[in-house]
Amino acid sequence: MFKLGQRVVIVADSFEQGLPLGEYGYLIARDRNPDSAFAWVIRIPKIDKQFPIVEDDIDLEERLMEEEAARVSREALLDFALATRNEALFRQLMGMQDVEESNDEPAKESMEDFIRKVNMKAWI
Repeated sequence: MFKLGQRVVIVADSFEQGLPLGEYGYLIARDRNPDSAFAWVIRIPKIDKQFPIVEDDIDLEERLMEEEAARVSREALLDFALATRNEALFRQLMGMQDVEESNDEPAKESMEDFIRKVNMKAWI
């Protein structure tokens, strides 16, 4: 998954080494020792240090940006559905259509009931 020289972001500190979370670093070596828990050696230019790390502690910047963009777009769509009272879009985003389609007799609810349910879920 990772390659030498690749720019990565530190997302966790599993072994409590004092890693600066959220900082960028570069993979400078791979630890192939089977007795070692660490898989990579990372260099963090901002603090001018090197740390041995496990793969779970780092992630690619591109993947983090894609996840954040998907989360922000989903939240924006939810806000739009609530602002325009678009029940179909809200149900699609919340995954409620699958439940409705599985019922033999779909129950029709009024707009007031729908808004009351949305407000109840917003408080939870």
